[in-house]
Amino acid sequence: MFDLDGLVRQMEEDGMAAVGFSRLDGRLPSSLAHLPYGITLVFALSSPIVAPVADGPTYPYFQHYRAANAFLDSWTLRAAARLERTGYQAMPIAASQSIPPREEYRGLFPHKTAAVAAGLGWIGKSALLITPQWGPRVRLATVLTDCPLPVTEPPVYPGCGACTVCQDCCPAGAIAGVSFRPGMDRESYYDPDKCSKHMKTYQHIGRGAVCGICMANCPVGKR
Repeated sequence: MFDLDGLVRQMEEDGMAAVGFSRLDGRLPSSLAHLPYGITLVFALSSPIVAPVADGPTYPYFQHYRAANAFLDSWTLRAAARLERTGYQAMPIAASQSIPPREEYRGLFPHKTAAVAAGLGWIGKSALLITPQWGPRVRLATVLTDCPLPVTEPPVYPGCGACTVCQDCCPAGAIAGVSFRPGMDRESYYDPDKCSKHMKTYQHIGRGAVCGICMANCPVGKR
């Protein structure tokens, strides 16, 4: 028998900010449809590290970003292994992912989809997951499984309202300032190509791997 409570307790004791569960029927590509349940892992980023990023990415933020991804990836592997040992199928989805064709700027599965379905937040105008507690200052990872999981909470109602802080501060002009609605084309509210090209201007920090300006300036959850 899979000890879900024990797994969550260990994650939280180890520093995980939140863990959510979702049912993802109709939200998965056909190749993953046999794994209809999702475990979302949420790691809250350090406020003292994130705050200076409001003016542009920093090297401490790049290091913290990579360490957070590694922490999440370690736990998705451990969770998937425990599920497999108890007879279920499980697939860990890396915190930072990219699959061909790279010019589409997409991963195997969007963590935000599972996080929203688990009631952990909403998709903001910045195209980031916005959590009530930490705003967008989080990193995410997902485990997909066929283990029946208790869906945590109903979706959180979007709370961006008339705020345009992310749009106003984005140096790439990648954010249209449009509230997300299910079924929208991503490009109608966020341009990943503009974001990626501007991020590459920070070659002195991780060879242009991070930006984070919109994340750091978001007023939701700001400390």
